Amino acid sequence: PSARLAVVALVFVVWEILGHTVFDKDFISPPSAIALALPRVLKDPAILWALALSFYQLVVAFVLALIGGVLIGAAVGLKRFATKSLLPLILLAYSIPQVTILPLFVLWFGVDSASKIAFGVSHGVFPVILNVIAGAQTVEDAHLTAARSMGATRLQIFRRVILPHMTPSLFAGLRLGMSATLLGVLLAELYVSTGGIGYYTRLYTESFDPPATFALVFCLALMAVLLNEITRRAEKRASFWREQDAAR
Repeated sequence: PSARLAVVALVFVVWEILGHTVFDKDFISPPSAIALALPRVLKDPAILWALALSFYQLVVAFVLALIGGVLIGAAVGLKRFATKSLLPLILLAYSIPQVTILPLFVLWFGVDSASKIAFGVSHGVFPVILNVIAGAQTVEDAHLTAARSMGATRLQIFRRVILPHMTPSLFAGLRLGMSATLLGVLLAELYVSTGGIGYYTRLYTESFDPPATFALVFCLALMAVLLNEITRRAEKRASFWREQDAAR
């Protein structure tokens, strides 16, 4: 932890020096200016409401992407026929630039939170699906056969055999999916919203207020760090058996 803090401190020191010597302050603000702008930004009740709204949309979209990604990924990855027939379609859908179909989400879900959540899910679900498929394909048939021969139910097989094999790939997909979900929610707020952090980021940018813009970006980074830390702790809890194996 001390090494990581030292690296972060070094980055901020270099950024501060370059912000006063090399960078144009009208475009890139030094950390000191951002720190001074942060209380001014957070003093606005509308900004606090926007932060809460964005965080709510992000969490809901991330949970839906997780549930959908695990269910679809497991269904496709555990059946060879489904993998061969559906995986190309999933890759094709993933390759489509999502921003180009944003108007369809607005048409289907309106301009309220539903469209932001749905657009976030459309970004976050594919990394989860693909990583779950990759994890499901690491399950050996011999393990499944052995579990069935000992009378294990489908739920027991999933919990005791399939899920442990999928854990590393699943949590890798969760981290990627979380970042993609955040991107989707923000893009929707930037283009079709009158609330949320994306809207105020655009507003501050158009009014040439870089310190306030970077302050909002800092708040978004804190949201991402919080969700990433929750994911890391969940991975550690779900992978306790690895530490037990390493200790033997």
